[in-house]
Amino acid sequence: MKISDQIIMCLQNLFRRKVRTALTVFGVIIGTCAIVVMVSLGVGMQASQDAMLAEMGDLTMIEINNYSGYNENGEKLILNDEVLHKIQQMDHVDVVTPFYEPNSWNSFTLYGGNGKRYRSRMYTVVGVYPEAMEKMGFKLNKGSFLSDSQGDTIEILFGYYAPYDFEDTRKKRNNTVQYWNTKEDGSMPDPFIDVMKESKLVLQINNTKENGKTIDLKVKGTGITEFDSQNYQTGYGVFISVKQLKMLEEKYNKLNNIKVSEDEKANYTTAKVKVTDMKYVEEVQAAIDEMGFNTYSMENIRKPMQEQARKQQMTLGGLGAISLFVAALSITNTMVMSIYERTKEIGVMKVLGCMVGNIRSVFLMEAGVIGFMGGVIGIIISYIISYIINIVGNGLTGGLSGGISGGFGMVVSSGYYGGGGGMAQTSIIPWWLALGALVFATLIGLISGYSPANRAVKISALEAIKNE
Repeated sequence: MKISDQIIMCLQNLFRRKVRTALTVFGVIIGTCAIVVMVSLGVGMQASQDAMLAEMGDLTMIEINNYSGYNENGEKLILNDEVLHKIQQMDHVDVVTPFYEPNSWNSFTLYGGNGKRYRSRMYTVVGVYPEAMEKMGFKLNKGSFLSDSQGDTIEILFGYYAPYDFEDTRKKRNNTVQYWNTKEDGSMPDPFIDVMKESKLVLQINNTKENGKTIDLKVKGTGITEFDSQNYQTGYGVFISVKQLKMLEEKYNKLNNIKVSEDEKANYTTAKVKVTDMKYVEEVQAAIDEMGFNTYSMENIRKPMQEQARKQQMTLGGLGAISLFVAALSITNTMVMSIYERTKEIGVMKVLGCMVGNIRSVFLMEAGVIGFMGGVIGIIISYIISYIINIVGNGLTGGLSGGISGGFGMVVSSGYYGGGGGMAQTSIIPWWLALGALVFATLIGLISGYSPANRAVKISALEAIKNE
């Protein structure tokens, strides 16, 4: 029997008993919908968690802390340029930089204007590798990033609000510009000086002794960063190259006769590592932990949340699988009834010389088509249900427009968000879930039809022909 004949016979037999076939397919539809929708809620939950964590911090960032300077065994740890270079050479590491905040920085003052009229204390100063800033995700509002210059002119990259730190030393009142006092057009007011154009910026290294000697160094403002809530330094902080910052510290220590050991000079208390992809964070973090340093990343929070979400997905998927199991019993029952009704037909097929394998294939094909049809329709309905869930969910949070624009687009995209809304979806159906559900539903049909198909081929031809 040709495969085309088997397909024609399969479809004829199914459509001959339309009501029974429809009811059996309906059971598979319910089971498929239950699995897809339940699992999609778990996927949506995990996506929402990742989106929430992404707002709290970069999911690909690892922070290294060495505040104590010793590991758990009491051995001294030095987090210096050499160690950071080794970390940079690790697999999947994109970039590494120290976030160096010297303790002596309160003894430095930045001045601008004629006669040092405008003064800024720069309460937060961070030393970084200039080449790492862009890869670390810092954005520029104006100007450019720091260069690797080691000259006497100090390059400073200002945080978004740092230019408003300057105060007018000639005034006792209204001696600062408040950035929130916007102009009539809604724009921010102009600070006292333009840090990028000011030619008289001077960094003064102070002396701890009253009226002691000070050192003035020329300053060049390279740019202003965009404010990023995940990096507080981009607000009122300023960034300086680590090399120049260490040079400033040496000048300060020499000016104030402070002796510092070589280990203290080289050691950083904090550094950050940018990993190429979120999936490698755990691996890189473990490698750094083995070096004895304390590390922290969003993976410390994300991993337990992922495990919890995975358990919930399995629970929800298991509940849906129960419905599909009931549908499997329905398919088995339908096929067994079909065998009883077509016993004579089976006998005729055998007498005419039809191979046993062909008879089995026809019945398996019928069961598989029932599962496939139920799977296809079930997935389509699941998309609709998911779409409605997201509209209702986003509507409750004031995001109805985001739900509508992101409705079906969320299913196709591999990301966590829908089309144009930008809001995390309650239900997400990735392509692998839809395909897996279709394959699973078809397999359920084939497995359910296997036993009835074997029963059909075992029927005696003579007894089958005699059957009424």
